Amino acid sequence: MTRVDFYVLANSSERDHERMICRVVEKAFRHGHEIYVLCCDAAEVKRFDETLWRFQDTSFVPHVCDSGDAPVVIGTTASDIANPDVLVNLANEVPDTVSSFQRVIESAGFDDPTRGAARTRYRYYQDRGFPLHTHKISA
Repeated sequence: MTRVDFYVLANSSERDHERMICRVVEKAFRHGHEIYVLCCDAAEVKRFDETLWRFQDTSFVPHVCDSGDAPVVIGTTASDIANPDVLVNLANEVPDTVSSFQRVIESAGFDDPTRGAARTRYRYYQDRGFPLHTHKISA
């Protein structure tokens, strides 16, 4: 069954939150995973793409937007992907294809609206019996 990991960054800003997600993506890439980063819309795809390029001077995470041949793909539709085994869900809802991934990375959010959406996703997973894990991360 798909494992779901929620990452909690206490008292964070949106920038801290994005950097944390970039570190998680980088770690998954370094461990040899194929990763799909699901965003809400094209503007978020562009913002995350730019953040992934510059979040750390010494880091390089090969990625593409929408589709292509790279270990990390950033897009808005988790249904038309080839091989990724890890889903990083930045969208507000759980995609229908969530069970096709070995692992799902979720964030607990960085402000009241994003934390509320994260709680709803957590309940979704919990109600369906997904194995849930929580990781508290320091900034």
